[in-house]
Amino acid sequence: MRCTSKLKIDFNNKFITNSSCTKFLWVTMNNTLSWNNHIDLLMKKLSKACYIIRSAKTYMSASSLKVMYYAFFHSVMNYGIIFWGNSSHRSIIFRIQKKEIRIMEGCGNRVSCRNLFKKLQISPLTSQYMLSLLMFVVQNNFFNKQ
Repeated sequence: MRCTSKLKIDFNNKFITNSSCTKFLWVTMNNTLSWNNHIDLLMKKLSKACYIIRSAKTYMSASSLKVMYYAFFHSVMNYGIIFWGNSSHRSIIFRIQKKEIRIMEGCGNRVSCRNLFKKLQISPLTSQYMLSLLMFVVQNNFFNKQ
């Protein structure tokens, strides 16, 4: 994933470059707002978090693994979710989240995660996206009382 400049525009002796993608506050967006580049970066970061937790699983308790999940996985997944959370590529991130939940619980690849999410009291990606949107709406007073 490389953001390359395609066009250079001169304005007041300064060049303004047109780029196919850009990173703003660690959220990568491209010129079509498809979020492919951002999802690719998230996949790499979340896969590293899976490896870290898988490696630590033999040495840590279930409660410590949950703390590690929130520190290494959830914080990365949740950052900027109000922007990319409705993307058509969110299913890739959800698959990685389910993989992480199975790692934490020591389950096989074909085990349903519905009960595992409930047991661990962790919100699935879609629920986290909706919660983040609702919190944004409430925090920014979109429902002003008049």
